[in-house]
Amino acid sequence: MTITLRQLEYFVTVVDEGSFTAAAARLHVTQPGLSHQIQALERDLGGPLLERLPRNVRLTPAGRTALPHARASLAHADRASSAAKRASGVDAGELHVGTLYSISVGLLPKALRQWRQNYPDVQVRLVEFRRTQDLIAAMEAGQADLAVGPTPPDWTGPVEDIGSEEFVIAAAPGATMPGDGRTVRLADLATHEWVHFTPPSGLSDILDDACRAAGFEPHAAVRTEQAPSALTLAFEGLGLTLIPGNVVPPGFAGLLLWPDPPIRRQLSVYTRVRPDPITAAFVAAITQDTLATPPHLLERLGSPS
Repeated sequence: MTITLRQLEYFVTVVDEGSFTAAAARLHVTQPGLSHQIQALERDLGGPLLERLPRNVRLTPAGRTALPHARASLAHADRASSAAKRASGVDAGELHVGTLYSISVGLLPKALRQWRQNYPDVQVRLVEFRRTQDLIAAMEAGQADLAVGPTPPDWTGPVEDIGSEEFVIAAAPGATMPGDGRTVRLADLATHEWVHFTPPSGLSDILDDACRAAGFEPHAAVRTEQAPSALTLAFEGLGLTLIPGNVVPPGFAGLLLWPDPPIRRQLSVYTRVRPDPITAAFVAAITQDTLATPPHLLERLGSPS
């Protein structure tokens, strides 16, 4: 069996374009040549991948099974090419950065801006996940060049600690809350409603674990998947929420409080093997400034406990 990347590319393109005619035009090949490559792929895989209809194509059960593997093979080949170029000192290609959704919104923009000033010809692709376990599994499977996220247990590759991320409680402007106006005991919020997170989000686990440690189960008034959405919903008075402080923009007019006890998430940047020069430069951009509480939160609330 000899399956080529070209055959996989042709197969994926036919699926994406929905027809052999459109795929041939996109690939700049003749339609008979495209059909020949697809037929060769089908012979190697033992059966038809596509059902030819009058105006389009439809995946067969075998095609549906093969498609994600074909996409993954093409992505792996693309990353291998970029990594080889970077290792050779070529300041071009694409860097795949695995992370969590909340980190891509809160922590990464500043580091990306700084890094892009030095490497404008290297594209960055964020590979974002909801949960830490998914991010670690993706790194183990080679789906990203490096990861920025909660420190993985027992990681065998290089790991650079970047500090702990502080969480804050957010509510609507003028919300009546116990405490001293700067901190609030989590146990005193047992009767409040919460802007919670959908179960696929790792932030859901953080909120549930913190509330259970304080002796109660949070009552969810509404659920969302994204931290910025939770902040907006809390601002509109739908409930309290617990989010990373880095997600809160300067000028947020809602109520902000440090939870007592503090809630923190230890973060690091990690790779599978020793980073190539360009990947190492990105690691340096992330680690140059130790992760700290955003200045606008320090000015407003002071240091967390």
